[in-house]
Amino acid sequence: MASALSGASSTLDSSSDSSWNPEGISFPKSFAWGASTAAYQVEGGWDADGKGPSVWDTFTHQGGDRVFKNQTGDVACGSYALWEEDLKCIKQLGLTHYRFSLSWSRLLPDGKTGFINQKGVEYYDKMIDSLLANDVTPVVTLYHFDLPQRLEDQGGWRSGATVEAFDSYAQFCFRTFGDRVKLWITINEPYVMAELGYAEGTMAPGIKELGTGAYLAAHNMIKAHAAAWHTYDRLFRKTQGGLVSIALNSDWAEPFDPNSVADQEAAKRHVAFCLDWFATPIFLNGDYPAIMKSQISAVCKRQGSPSSRLPEFTQEEKMMIKGTADFFSLNYYTSRKIKHRDNTHSPPSMSADKEAEQVTDPSWPVATGSSWLAVVPWGLRRLLEYIKDTYNHPIIYITENGFSQSDPAALDDTQRWEYFRLTLLEILKAIYVDGVQLKGYFVWSLLDNFEWTCGYRSRFGLFHVDFENPALPRVPYKSAIEYAKVIANNGLMKSHG
Repeated sequence: MASALSGASSTLDSSSDSSWNPEGISFPKSFAWGASTAAYQVEGGWDADGKGPSVWDTFTHQGGDRVFKNQTGDVACGSYALWEEDLKCIKQLGLTHYRFSLSWSRLLPDGKTGFINQKGVEYYDKMIDSLLANDVTPVVTLYHFDLPQRLEDQGGWRSGATVEAFDSYAQFCFRTFGDRVKLWITINEPYVMAELGYAEGTMAPGIKELGTGAYLAAHNMIKAHAAAWHTYDRLFRKTQGGLVSIALNSDWAEPFDPNSVADQEAAKRHVAFCLDWFATPIFLNGDYPAIMKSQISAVCKRQGSPSSRLPEFTQEEKMMIKGTADFFSLNYYTSRKIKHRDNTHSPPSMSADKEAEQVTDPSWPVATGSSWLAVVPWGLRRLLEYIKDTYNHPIIYITENGFSQSDPAALDDTQRWEYFRLTLLEILKAIYVDGVQLKGYFVWSLLDNFEWTCGYRSRFGLFHVDFENPALPRVPYKSAIEYAKVIANNGLMKSHG
């Protein structure tokens, strides 16, 4: 695998750095070294101490083989009861930062601030205080897929009422934890939540509205993010001095045929319909990408629809959304080759609107635990340069990057470490050759955990968790030991031989 990975890396056709080897080069001073988790995926304690149900509790409890072996996050890594064990893992790695999410329904069981669950507040207070006591900076995500079920019952992200509920929840969190938390992420991967949760229905809450659901859910998530950013800016920034952003996920896209204009345009659409869908309104102009608006409008016209299925922001909303991020939070895993696909006769869906087919290059190695995760470290560098050039050279944090093993997973995870090693080399090139303002890197994930519809078969952790053992012991993989060395050295040591 190592030689195959090296071959994948060498396909980067950059003449500017062909003779430059970043091994042995230090990362910038004060570079943030982190790992990430999400509440539903690690906490367990799904109904402990007054926690209300989330859409993922409901989705997994309904069964129907939507999740691998009908597994649930009811227990997961048991982090609600075993936080001290997680903290030991964090200290063993020497992390400078730890990203985790708050369970909205653990703090506010019905999603509203009328009733506050004090036990939930105490749990997150304990986490934050113990991180700070160990010189680890908490990076807190307000919402990572687990909407309170009560809010979903009232329309969820298809309803404008959830925008208001999220803003109230955000204000509660800023007020409760913001004296100690200085890096906030409002919403994790709105693309995934919109498309898989409200269009294809393969993730909670399982809504299948192919032509409209994703666009409507995304529309409200963008407004919710912007409202929360303004709340922080208006009420808390002066006294707390923190920063607020939104975590956007994106693949990199290369045209399948580099000489085909149609494939070149399809690759641009692929990025527009994933990253730019959210980044353009938030970082640039308060509105959706022009390429996305014209494409959806043209498809709708062909289908005989009098108007576009993409909602419109009012002028007032555009002004409210524009500029509502203090840094760029990027989750990157893989890349794709993209070819144009004519979908003239396809039923309405976001996938059909895009008219872009994803292809995995057969020369790219694939993670054993996720068939979609092709190993393309150089794609991250190209994506970082795209963000730099498109979004006014922002400060960037890579808030998720990972490689999965299938269960049972070997502790000697050489393939995964090679993925991380090559990725870090590309990051160094992005910083020192391309001039990207990259300030931190977070591995997904600290622990093997409940990987959504893949359940526990897809293992992304730096630490192995034995889910068959009631004690849920954490044991470091080789990649954890190697990652700790990188953190300690603030760089990759030169390889020998």
